[in-house]
Amino acid sequence: MENNYKWFKNAKRGLMIHWGLYSILGGEYKGEVCGNYAEWIQSYFKIPNKEMEKLTKIFNPIFFDAESWVKFAKKYGFKYIIFTAKHHDGFAMYNSKCDKYNICKMTPFKRDVLKELADACEKYKLKLGIYYSQDIDWHEKNGGGFNTPVIDCAGKSWCNNWDFKDKNKNFNKYFYKKSICQIKELLTNYKNISLFWFDMPLTLSKSQSKEIYDLVKKMQPNCLINSRLGNGEYDYVNFGDNEIPNNLNQFLDDINYNDVNGIKKSKYGLYEACVTLNQSWGYTCNPIWKSKEELTTIKNKTSSLNINLLVNIGPDALGRFPYMSTNLIKKVFAQNNVKK
Repeated sequence: MENNYKWFKNAKRGLMIHWGLYSILGGEYKGEVCGNYAEWIQSYFKIPNKEMEKLTKIFNPIFFDAESWVKFAKKYGFKYIIFTAKHHDGFAMYNSKCDKYNICKMTPFKRDVLKELADACEKYKLKLGIYYSQDIDWHEKNGGGFNTPVIDCAGKSWCNNWDFKDKNKNFNKYFYKKSICQIKELLTNYKNISLFWFDMPLTLSKSQSKEIYDLVKKMQPNCLINSRLGNGEYDYVNFGDNEIPNNLNQFLDDINYNDVNGIKKSKYGLYEACVTLNQSWGYTCNPIWKSKEELTTIKNKTSSLNINLLVNIGPDALGRFPYMSTNLIKKVFAQNNVKK
């Protein structure tokens, strides 16, 4: 494990990729624009699952090229990739047998993009990380978040309370039928996962967070787990979205130890700041881009704090990195080019 901590500590930079059905909508629905986070559009407009499922019939990202993504990341000094295997909408971007709501079984594309990305990472020696929303799932009646206040929510609700109005929820059913099932599936089918990046632990109990942590360590002992698994079960600490502390020690001293994530100081000294290039993680048709100066300041600040910087790109529905995203990265990280 010591070597894993060492590579993460020395990585300095990772590339996050938010991609899913929501990229088709691009933050717009029926002539209206959602809030900042385009990947939250289903919750923002309370779009019924039947409407979201219609998008699967036209999701055909013919320009997706895993090798080009990985080669781009390597060229600009990124040492690992975090890819969204399943976001809060419940749609899996890989060939899941646990649930048919996925890119292989419900779209004309039918390709396992995670498998292609994993193969490309192995070929070009880039570390692979998997993002998985272990708690929230709007496609499921028993998905989490139903006891969480709307405050700070990027949509209208944490859970799907428009399709599933019955307040009698059983999170355990979702937890074992889908969440644990898919986590096992990912750990089995995709070897050499370096990072498991969980998100939004709203409903998980302490024992459930520990069950996931222990499962990952049992199946892939070298995989590092982020603090958003919740309840203090983690290997490294994520800061909040677009949160860059001015002083690391002061920030950690101010952490609320009763926070749902259960974050304390990382005993291994492993920290990660995750940032967007515009206001959204998923692809948006209405971007407000960070300037070159803003991103440079963020890069320099994280470097001075000796923490990793995770930079996000939201590909469009055809599988392309937006020009402004790649251009901004080129401008800021060009001096750190590495050989292919």
